[in-house]
Amino acid sequence: MTSRRIHFRTSISKETSVSDMLSISTPDGNFDTYVAYPAQTPAPAVIVIQEIFGINGDMRETCDEYARQGYFALCPDLFWRIEPNVSLTDRTEAEWQQAMKYYTGFDVNTGVEDIAATIGFARGLSQVKGKIGSVGFCLGGLLSFLTAARTDVDASVCYCGGGTDQHLGELQKIEVPLMLHLGEEDEFIPADARNRMFAAAKGHANVEAFTYPGCNHAFARNQGVHYDAAAARLANGRTAEFFKKHLK
Repeated sequence: MTSRRIHFRTSISKETSVSDMLSISTPDGNFDTYVAYPAQTPAPAVIVIQEIFGINGDMRETCDEYARQGYFALCPDLFWRIEPNVSLTDRTEAEWQQAMKYYTGFDVNTGVEDIAATIGFARGLSQVKGKIGSVGFCLGGLLSFLTAARTDVDASVCYCGGGTDQHLGELQKIEVPLMLHLGEEDEFIPADARNRMFAAAKGHANVEAFTYPGCNHAFARNQGVHYDAAAARLANGRTAEFFKKHLK
């Protein structure tokens, strides 16, 4: 069972600080999570699930945006068993190669267990009250899908979840609201895989799925190489309404 120990790296002042790193203790060891605080607490929480680049500037900005929307946002370090506190971008080939090494060495199942530990940790915080959602990007999109299937999360959103088509058998276990966002030109999720995902989602009243014409993988990554402002605004708006409906 996950123990819930909070460690503050820096002193917290609501007047001067809106984010921090906390430490989550599990039987396997401790790992960090970036936290962004909303203006008012207690509040519902959103678990922001990383891509292959770790808790980088994009993930921190995403957490900060959910905090501005009124959520207690947490982004756990899921690569901690390989290397703690990874922070890369998609801007250089060297960073891509390093990120792919972390990806190939990453175990999806233990990743979901760490997300479950983060959810349990959040539920034990005095600043968190009510429901908890998850939102993931790319690798995190798949993990958010599996979080909906395997944990007690209350609602999940998946952006560009590569490999999700290989886990569609778990869709039958998902009873919470689920939203999928997919770019129609995603170079890492072939059209056949997207079609299987949409076909599986049909008939499930709790699942909403959207595609975005002309968009590549990670079209909603803040300042990313394939960022599409209009599509990101549309997808993020849908996500905001989704969480407003199901978490508040």
